[in-house]
Amino acid sequence: MGQEGAQSVVNTIGLYPDSALQAYVNRLGQSMALASERPQLPWSFAVVNDATVNAFALPGGSIFVTRGILAYFNSEAELMSVLGHEIGHVTAKHSVSQISKAQLAQLGLGVGMVLTPSLDVLHQVAGSGLQVLFLKFSRDDEAQSDELGFRYMVEAGYDPREATDMFEMLGRLGGGGRLPEWQSTHPDPENRAARSAERAATMTVDPSTLRVGRNDYLRHIDGVVFGANPREGYFDGGWFLHPDLRFRMSFPSDWKRQNLAQAVIAVNATEDAVLQLRIVPAASPRAAADTFFAQAGIRQESASSGPVNGLAADTRYFTVSTQRGIINGLVTHVAYDGNIYQLLGYGTMAAFSSQRMVLSAAIGSFQRETDPAVLAVEPARIDLVRLPRRMTMAEFHRRYPSSIPVEQVALINGVDVGDTLASGLLVKRVTGGP
Repeated sequence: MGQEGAQSVVNTIGLYPDSALQAYVNRLGQSMALASERPQLPWSFAVVNDATVNAFALPGGSIFVTRGILAYFNSEAELMSVLGHEIGHVTAKHSVSQISKAQLAQLGLGVGMVLTPSLDVLHQVAGSGLQVLFLKFSRDDEAQSDELGFRYMVEAGYDPREATDMFEMLGRLGGGGRLPEWQSTHPDPENRAARSAERAATMTVDPSTLRVGRNDYLRHIDGVVFGANPREGYFDGGWFLHPDLRFRMSFPSDWKRQNLAQAVIAVNATEDAVLQLRIVPAASPRAAADTFFAQAGIRQESASSGPVNGLAADTRYFTVSTQRGIINGLVTHVAYDGNIYQLLGYGTMAAFSSQRMVLSAAIGSFQRETDPAVLAVEPARIDLVRLPRRMTMAEFHRRYPSSIPVEQVALINGVDVGDTLASGLLVKRVTGGP
């Protein structure tokens, strides 16, 4: 169950493409897993490529942190406090009680399958099939994982006092990524910060012998992408723009839209119509269409082989009969720059009838991207500065400007805007971005 879910996470969200950072996080996680009650599990620790600030665990020992959360940690000990907390969910089998095998099978439905003959797929696509990973833990679960994570940190040789302020910081963060935020899936048990401080006060280990690992951690995240990476595609008004793949396509701006690792998906407000773009393995648009219609239960209604904005294409309408009604749809396969793109719009019979022109116009908008500004866009990244002298965070922001507000710069550094920073300290800022 855990391995199946882990692969679905990789397929649906994607891993952050930094092998050194992945190895670093996995090494730290493995060292802490050895201190748990279940060291024999096939533990794995990975960074998923998402701007959201969160971490989550799957049954069996697969633990993921987002690259978004890494920007807000300032030491190995802070990272280890979250890894220990997630290890605690696994060892206490909280994840098993939350996620059933049937739910794990739904992961990636919207991108792993072309079409599912059930109206339920519309709701699964609306949540990208990922919400099953983020069912809210109970406060009792959270309290138990806090306790276990504290113990694992000490046994692994890390200072658990670093966890208190860090957990409070996570609770203050807002949204911005594709996944739920930490505080929405890890509810704060009563007096979490106070209990953390009480546990630290009862330590029998000399804190001076425990590791914090501030500079080592910061050097590993230097250059990490901050926020959404526009090179991997982004929405700008009614357009989805992809600089790396050099295309653009319109998506209704009032629909729920998500850019996932394997697909771009939009669902209308009533969640009975879907628009999806993805790359499929095929030699030509016609071959891709033939594969699509080889699926059981999909009946072709009409076809056209006309180009889409000068690109070779194959367009066909289809119908699928299900136990709960008829699904109608339109699928266009386009050949562009060595890839075959599948542009798929479908919905219930009533929804497709009302949204047919919207879906057809969106699919017909697929085209080459030629705007130099779009093609040249770069992501924002974490940049480390070693302070030449003492200064406040406000002074730091004036001398070393960031592309994010000073309040957010202070937050990612775990300080307040008016705090004074010591000479020689490594401090994070954010540079670049669209």
